[in-house]
Amino acid sequence: MDNTLKISFEGSTGEPLAAKLDLPFGPIRAYAVFAHCFTCSKDLVAVRTISRALVAKGFAVFRFDFTGLGSSDGEFANTNFSSNIEDLKAAVDFVEKTYGPVEVLIGHSLGGAAVLSAGADLDNVVAVATIGAPSEASHVAHLFEESLDEINSTGEAEASIGGRKFKVKKQFLDNINAVSVQKCVNNLGSALLVLHSPVDKIVGIENAKVIFDSARHPKSFVSLNKADHLLSNTSDSNYVAEVISAWASQYVAEAKPESHEDNQVVKVVETGEGKFQNLMHKGNFHILADEPTSVGGLDSGPSPYDLLAMSLGACTSMTLRMYSNHKNLDFGKISVDVSHTRVHAKDCESCSQELKDSNAMVDQFERVISIENLPEELTKKVLEIADKCPVHKTLEAKANVLTTLE
Repeated sequence: MDNTLKISFEGSTGEPLAAKLDLPFGPIRAYAVFAHCFTCSKDLVAVRTISRALVAKGFAVFRFDFTGLGSSDGEFANTNFSSNIEDLKAAVDFVEKTYGPVEVLIGHSLGGAAVLSAGADLDNVVAVATIGAPSEASHVAHLFEESLDEINSTGEAEASIGGRKFKVKKQFLDNINAVSVQKCVNNLGSALLVLHSPVDKIVGIENAKVIFDSARHPKSFVSLNKADHLLSNTSDSNYVAEVISAWASQYVAEAKPESHEDNQVVKVVETGEGKFQNLMHKGNFHILADEPTSVGGLDSGPSPYDLLAMSLGACTSMTLRMYSNHKNLDFGKISVDVSHTRVHAKDCESCSQELKDSNAMVDQFERVISIENLPEELTKKVLEIADKCPVHKTLEAKANVLTTLE
């Protein structure tokens, strides 16, 4: 089961950029931001595979499309390596303002050069990992060398990169030649992991040596044996993720499970995806809430009333289980179905006569309990105990809600 949020945030040029935040179901060890390869996207198989494996180790991974690529807005022709770096910084800033500090940067190919260039300017980053990264951004020029003369003479040209057509302007060439990745590596204050394949035909292994030699300790190098540049073999992507998670674990703290008793606050934040999608936090748990597509939502999570019905069902089941344990009763598996509707008070059998006469609308929750191997003589008692569920009592009583504006 995926625990992925679709997110939109503002990039360096003001255009909305598409992103996904892959979350572990348990405690978050650290937030990581992943920068994809040149003209690739956040949904490249290798990126998804690495992210999924890191999530299994407790890392929350934010992967995004650079301006003009993937699902992000903007024109690729108006971007350059410097704008990519600023997109990366904007992604880190968004994560830190919305969720928590970004401690790990991961970059693939030119994305690796980007994380090396941005890493020194990001205060919370303690670990930077590169995969098949060039030692200088100018390395990518060979991908459209057949168009170089036209670009230099006319200012722009359409180049074929990876089987797709992209418009490349001269300002892109000027920029990749002007930015020194090696100088940034010299100033990198974070731990560095360089992963590179000795048979990489796109970015030669000599680039890894330059990056490694330019960096200060702590630094590590891992050979990716027979992997190709795009890590198209899933086993290579999984290996990369295993190595990164084990290595980064030296520099980020262990995830500390937060007790429900330590924090009574449920935090609800809009994700920016769709009209209604919200991310709800409670301790170490993260749940999406949304509305059905019929009312303009994405149907990516239960609605608020669905959540309320779930609360009643869960509370009922737990209350009955506590009763059976206390009385040493051999209850089988308990399940509870709950539905919510709004009905006229006059149609509500349990409503007071005064309320029926008002012709008001009331919320009605219909609860159906099923218990395996339940003795018939306990049926009445089970219904009595179910009505003692704390959420049931809260719904029947008048709760007090205090609201302030921060």
